[in-house]
Amino acid sequence: MRSRAAVVIIGGGVIGASVAYHLAERGLSDVLVIERGALGSGSTGRSAGGVRQQFSTEANCRLSILSVEKLLRFQDQTGWDPGFHQVGYLFLLTQREHWDLFQRTVDLQRRLGISVGLLTPGEAQALAPPIVVDDVLGATFCPTDGHADPTQVCLGYASAARARGVEVASGVTVKSVEAAGGRVAAVDTDQGRVITPLVVDAAGPWAAQIAAMAGIEVPVRPYRRQIYYTASFPQVPDAAPMVVDFASSMYFRREGPGLLLGMTDRSEPSSFRTNTDDAFLAMLIEHAVRRVPAIESVGMVRGWAGLYDATPDANPILGAVPGLDGFIMAAGFSGHGFMHAPATGQLLAELIVDGAAHTVDIGPFALGRFQSADCSAEQNVI
Repeated sequence: MRSRAAVVIIGGGVIGASVAYHLAERGLSDVLVIERGALGSGSTGRSAGGVRQQFSTEANCRLSILSVEKLLRFQDQTGWDPGFHQVGYLFLLTQREHWDLFQRTVDLQRRLGISVGLLTPGEAQALAPPIVVDDVLGATFCPTDGHADPTQVCLGYASAARARGVEVASGVTVKSVEAAGGRVAAVDTDQGRVITPLVVDAAGPWAAQIAAMAGIEVPVRPYRRQIYYTASFPQVPDAAPMVVDFASSMYFRREGPGLLLGMTDRSEPSSFRTNTDDAFLAMLIEHAVRRVPAIESVGMVRGWAGLYDATPDANPILGAVPGLDGFIMAAGFSGHGFMHAPATGQLLAELIVDGAAHTVDIGPFALGRFQSADCSAEQNVI
């Protein structure tokens, strides 16, 4: 592992890999990525892989638009297939307040050029025939949304970055972030000290711990999210969209011959737990069977859990941190990290190389927003 680097990226998930690749693409290859485990072995490898543009804030919509564009070019640029399937996202709205919200946000999305439609319950059912829509007030659908393979995208970015001179150090634990004179000076690890003027905190659920090493407090907290995979379920067509029952947060999509099922337990407190539990599975099945009764007869093959790195407003923290020159945040994506990773890498590379992100304004994601009355929470959170 090198002892000096122009940039040290802490975190070898898809965010860190994307930042490394985009820096190298801009000609800055004196970059070291430090990952405690294996590349993509944290939240990235446990993600459901969703990619959507249907958000309630303009800033998040713009991140998604840029990320979709980049995923469509990903194989040409890296040589890796991202497994991007644009089957769309179908949001089912059963509560009046949610239906009103989504109708308002569709206006924003369309203004930004996103192809999204308002559907009747019957039109929604036609896109995913097994679903029950007797309580659905309306739905939204964007055909250019879909899902991709988080591990392939992470490894693709990392491989292309390495080919351009970036070093990726796996199995290395950060012990401290050293500062001198109000700026970053070095990163100390269990395998040696690395002198650097710039650190990118891309540690996902552990981002607050890394920031604390530098004397910085950031409101990023880990929350467990469980996902299950069913046995063969041909009732859902291959081309069916990702279906989201917004009120319950239950979602499903095709994954091979079966379905990928997930949901958020909003009552669960913050923790670093990544086990699965039967009580959650029973709750998930109850909601899934309500929407797709045939699921009751299909078996579960396996389940796993990962961690969201959540902020109070469900928006990421991107950019420089006031009070410590050379410390940059790229965390707190609140479940949207994979889908926004391609855009994030490009924008942080612009910030580091050019002095500012210019393709998309990242000002709304600044850490200082939490001390401002202008903090605008993302509403379309699963």
